This record gives sequence, C-alpha cells and structure tokens, in this order.
Amino acid sequence: MFETVRDKYVDKVTDQQLIEYAIKGMLTNLDPHSDYMTAKDFEDMKIQTKGEFGGLGLEVTMQDGLVKVVSPIDDTPAFKAGIHAGDFITHLDKKPIIGMTLAEAVEKMRGKVGSTVELTIRREGVNEPLFLTVKRDIIKIKSVRSRVEGNDVGYIRITSFSQNTYDGLKDAFDKIKKETNGQVIGYVLDLRNNPGGLLDQAIAVSDAFLDKGEIVSTRGRNDEAIKRDNALPGDLADGLPVVVLINGGSASASEIVSGALQDHHRAVLMGTKSFGKGSVQTVIPTPGDGAMRLTTARYFTPSGRSIQAKGIEPDIIVEPAKIEKLDEIRIGEADLKGAISNPDSPKSPAPVPVPAPVENVSKDGKDDPKDKATLEKEQAKQDYQLARALDLLHGLSLIKAGKQ
Repeated sequence: MFETVRDKYVDKVTDQQLIEYAIKGMLTNLDPHSDYMTAKDFEDMKIQTKGEFGGLGLEVTMQDGLVKVVSPIDDTPAFKAGIHAGDFITHLDKKPIIGMTLAEAVEKMRGKVGSTVELTIRREGVNEPLFLTVKRDIIKIKSVRSRVEGNDVGYIRITSFSQNTYDGLKDAFDKIKKETNGQVIGYVLDLRNNPGGLLDQAIAVSDAFLDKGEIVSTRGRNDEAIKRDNALPGDLADGLPVVVLINGGSASASEIVSGALQDHHRAVLMGTKSFGKGSVQTVIPTPGDGAMRLTTARYFTPSGRSIQAKGIEPDIIVEPAKIEKLDEIRIGEADLKGAISNPDSPKSPAPVPVPAPVENVSKDGKDDPKDKATLEKEQAKQDYQLARALDLLHGLSLIKAGKQ
C-alpha cells in the first residue's frame, strides 16, 4: 500500500509525509486525545504548557481578514509601544496580513527575544496608518486573573493549567487579601471553559485549598499501577467558603480540581455539567523532534469516581442567563388607605435627592474608553452564574456571623 500510494497518487508525496500520516492515523483512531505531533506541533505544545515565549504580548483575534487586538498584556513590549485594544494590524514587516491565518500571523509576531518586528496599525479615529517597531521579549502567559467582587469576595479565574498557574494562584490570594485588608468572606474559583493542561498544576491548585486527603489517583492498564497524590497541610483560602464555577467547557485538569474539592466538601460546585475528560496523556518524544501523545491512564476523584465521558455534576445547577431588571408595580402596606403609622418612622422624612445622570464623556466630547477593570466589573454584573455564586457566599457569611 505504501509503495502504491507513493508511485500512483495524483500528486507527489514524500516518504516522510506518508509515514507521518500513517502514524497519525494509527494514534487518532485509538481515542480522541492520542495523536502524533510534528516537530512544529511539539514545539507549539511546549510553548503553551511552559507558559512563556518570545513575542510582543498581544491577545489577538481575526476579523475581516485582519488581526484585531483584543488587549495588550500589561508590561509587555506591545503595551509599552502604545498598542491599543481595538487596533487592527494590517502588515508585519511591510508584508500584508490579508491571506494569512491567525496562527500564521501569530507565528510571525513571535520570534527570538531581542529581535524586532514592524507593525502597520489602523486605529479608529486616526486617518493615517501607524508604524510601530516593537522589540520582542519574553512573554509569560497569564493563566490566572483575579479581582475583588463587592469589596469582600475574592474572584479567581484560571483559564488553563500551565507551568506558572500555581504561582499565579498564590499571587492572586496575596493580592485579594491586600485589597480587602484581610476582610474577605470567601472565594469564587472560575474554571468555566478551562480546557485543562498540566496534571501537576491541577494537583497543586487543588492542594492550595485542601489540608489533607487524596486529590486524585491515576490508573493505567494494569490495576497494580496506581498512583495516588495527596494534599499537604496548608490552605491558602484560610478555610473560607469556596464556590467553583464549571460548565461544559471545563475539562481534564479543571475536572480534577473540581472533583477533589467536591469530594472533600471543600467547595460548592455551581454551573452546568463539565466536559467529561477523565484520561491522562503522556507525551513521548520521537526521533525527528516530533512526539507521540498517548493516552496511558484514567484518573479518578478521591471518592473513586471516574468522570470519563460522564462529567462532573455541579452541586447547584445554574444555567447561563442574562440578568435584566424588570419594572414591577410594588404595593405595600404603606400604600393602603388608612394604614397606621410606624412608631419608629420619622414624622417628616427628608426628601432624598436624586443625582443627575453622569455621562461617560471626555473633555473633547467623545466617549471616554473604559479601562479594563471597569469593563470586567460591568461584564460581571451580567454574569448570572457568578451573581449566584456571590449570593451564596454572602448567605454563608451571614449564617456564620449569626452563629458567633
């Protein structure tokens, strides 16, 4: 078959291509997660899991054939060069981006630390294109973001599990405790749409909330080949209530963390059922700088559950929804004719002044762009699942205060 394809296929193909295709076909037919990676694929995977690379520091997407800047990452070359969210990159080193895929454009923006690239940028409100020469530097992928919600709840979002995730989590705890002066009442750990990543980082993140007990066990083909990982003393959340948000995009390492915290009753899981990837892949380098990603084990939660193809059911199911304030006619006792007065009410309450609406407009009359923190808070107000998590934490805080 190999000889026939090589000799008679309509286009000329190399032996290397055919062998790679054959190996890839063998692995991908085993299960959805086993695969063969070429040298380039393997290098891209190492960049992703390492969490740092030589580049500019941009979060980008593709729109109308051009690269659109979603956001420059703080303290990176792109940020310092003055690139703005919403900018369109039209050329790289004077070569047009039209016709490139997003992956190809990103690859051209990455490169050796210290090398430069010229970006041609179109910016809304600016007639002429901008030409910026940016020097590449080491960019660390920020997999952990955090903020304080309502002055007393710590919100921590983990987007993936890379080599620096646990360090980012520790920094998030320190930042939240500082901003709240230690008055935090609980934490929301947001793992929605987190596809997973490194197993050791999932174990470390779970350990951050647990004082003792098993976190996860992995079991290979032979029953005797069982590996168990246990928590060490120390809880970065100081025993405070935790709500974990999950959904159908929470997979693999996200499910390890969710399952461990659920089984130990350390957190309340809220949202919708997780993805259900309960298998472990081992990356085995091969000659030619490629690698084989092979499924070698299944993992089990502390209670012995396998969530493979089942997913984790949240403790409280909360479907995503949009929050809207509805107008309603409210009639109370005070509105009824002849209602008796409340002895504790002042006889003539002072009128409450209604502040005039303030427009978010700059001095030149144009809309004043909101900073990233403000946008995040506005988005949070529309996040129904997050709103329910905050309600639960505040309710638990009231119960705790009542018992003291």
